[in-house]
This record gives sequence, C-alpha cells and structure tokens, in this order.
Amino acid sequence: MDGARSKALIAALAFAVALTVSLWTIPREGGAAAGTSHSAGTSDPAGAAGHDATSPDGAATHGGSDGWKAMDEAMAKRDKSFPAATEGQGGQVLAPKVLPDGTKEFRLTAKPVRWEVEPGKVVDAWAFNGMVPGPTIRADVGDKVRIVVKNELPEPTSVHWHGIQLPNKMDGVPSVTQDSIKPGGTFTYAFPVTRIADSWYHSHYNGTKQVSSGLWGAIQFGEIPTPNKEKVAQKHIIQIQDAGAIGMTLNGKSFPATTPLKARLNDWVEVTYVNAGSMAHPMHLHGVDQVVIAKDGFPLEQTYKADTLNVAPGERYTVLIHADQPGKWIWHCHIFSHSEGSQGMFGLVMEMQVT
Repeated sequence: MDGARSKALIAALAFAVALTVSLWTIPREGGAAAGTSHSAGTSDPAGAAGHDATSPDGAATHGGSDGWKAMDEAMAKRDKSFPAATEGQGGQVLAPKVLPDGTKEFRLTAKPVRWEVEPGKVVDAWAFNGMVPGPTIRADVGDKVRIVVKNELPEPTSVHWHGIQLPNKMDGVPSVTQDSIKPGGTFTYAFPVTRIADSWYHSHYNGTKQVSSGLWGAIQFGEIPTPNKEKVAQKHIIQIQDAGAIGMTLNGKSFPATTPLKARLNDWVEVTYVNAGSMAHPMHLHGVDQVVIAKDGFPLEQTYKADTLNVAPGERYTVLIHADQPGKWIWHCHIFSHSEGSQGMFGLVMEMQVT
C-alpha cells in the first residue's frame, strides 16, 4: 500500500512540475517569455529587444492589415540613413614620443566624456584621451614602450595589457601587481615588445562599469604574417562592445553611425576583431569569405575560411578578406537581437563596400 501511495505522489509531483514549466513558457504580451528580461545597459534603438506580437500564423501585427506599411517605411528610412554622421571617432592611432634611448612613450588620460553613439544618442562615457574605443597603440617587436596613465575619473582605475608578454609588476591588476591609480594620480607601465600581438588594453578596476563605459583600446605590436604572402591593401580593427553606457557598438558607434569598410575590387583586406564586451558575437560577412589567419594574435599553422566567426569576450581573431565580389555587403552580429528589429537595423551592423 505504501508503495502505491509513493508512486501516486511521485506521479502527482511530476504532473505539477510539467504544468508549471508549460505555463512559464507561455509568451507574455509582446512575445517575451515569462520570467525573461533584457540585459541592462544594452543599446536597442530599433526596438528589437521587445519583439513584435504575432498573429497565430506568425505574421507580425501592426494595427490592421496595412500595419506593416508603417514598419516597412520606418525600417527603410533608418537603414538608408547609413552611414550617419556623429561627433567623435574612436580607436585613432596614438603617436608616441620617442625618448633619447629609443623608448616609445605613449600617454593615456582616463576621464569622463559625452560620447555620441548614434545620431542624437549621447551617453556619459569614460574614455581614454576623449575617445571610445581609446587610442590604438602600435609598436614593433624589439621596441621598448612606456605608457603613462593619468586618472581624471571620480574613482580609482588601472590598465591591463591583455595578452601581452611583460613583467608581472606591469600586468595592471590592483591589489595584486600594483596599487590602484587614485583620482588625480598617474602610473607608468614600461615593458619590452617581445612578440607579435594583435590585442587590447582595458581597465581592470570595477571592470563591469569601467570597460563598458569606454575604457579599452586596441594594441598592435608587429605584423601578423599572411599565409601566402598576400599583399594587404588595408588593415582595420573592429572592436565590439555590448553593455553599459556604450551598448551594442562597433568601434564605439551603433548602426547607422558605424563606418563602412571601403575596398577596391580584388584588394586583400586584413581585419582584426576585438571583443571588449560581455557576450559572444558571431560576426557574419555577406558575400565575401573571411580567411582566419590568427587567433589572439598567434598566427595559425592551418588557416581556414568562414562566413560567420564567433568572437567570445576577450578574444581576437585576425582575418584576410579578398574583396572579389562587388557590391554593398552587410556585416553584422548574427544574433538578431544585437543587430535588427522591427524598425530596421541597429547596433552591431556595418557594411563592406567593394567597388
């Protein structure tokens, strides 16, 4: 008898769990599942995060049989506004001062700024040298570099040189390898460039806030070799962010303010992705192949082709692109809530324009 009761109790519990799960997954009004929410601080100007309600046959409902017309017009207006002008350009190359012993000295100042992410959307950012992303630092293998960081923020900070081979005391982690850089203070990082690196630098103090507010930038030490001695006509860096004040951006800008990559037919173009955000992003280039030649700055013994390359937080991938197909080719994160909504494209979208 006890065995029968136990079986009945187990069956009842199983039914209750199944019923609860079924109810939990019923979409709320607007299509979002119960209990789900969108990450705070993400950029969603096109309304993609709040998915459109749908009719039983899956068609979007926009107020009657002709409601789609308003959506279509809004999408076309936004998409055709690319590339839209905004104030400020991030990631500009920082020219060093060459000291008497040949050391290349770079200076970074961290301070609050107002940053225009897309037309009319201006955010409170924290930036190195007034730009998001911060300046690109370039040097050659064999150089000695000296980087003086001044803190004009309302809280301490530090700088970590991600993926760079250097002395431990230069690693930039407060309370581990150095004291934090207090407001008004400075810290000097000095190390030799010992190997090729396509990498990045970023705050390692209150990183959840500081990095997503703009405190990161790219590093290029030396040259990634091309596998078949391809002659590269252009080199570019695409720095991805997805959170905080900066939100869904490529090189500090959100579509339609992202910058198109313009190439001549049959040019070879080298691009390095840097994911400074908190999520992985499958970066998809329409129409033209990407040849992956390096991972985290390390040249690959065996290269491979991809049309979609998943770039996780902190990762860098360097790709060669043979611009052999003329046209305007969309380039975007293939997570659609990061790139396209009911009012058109937004966030992690740009174009490769081959002429």
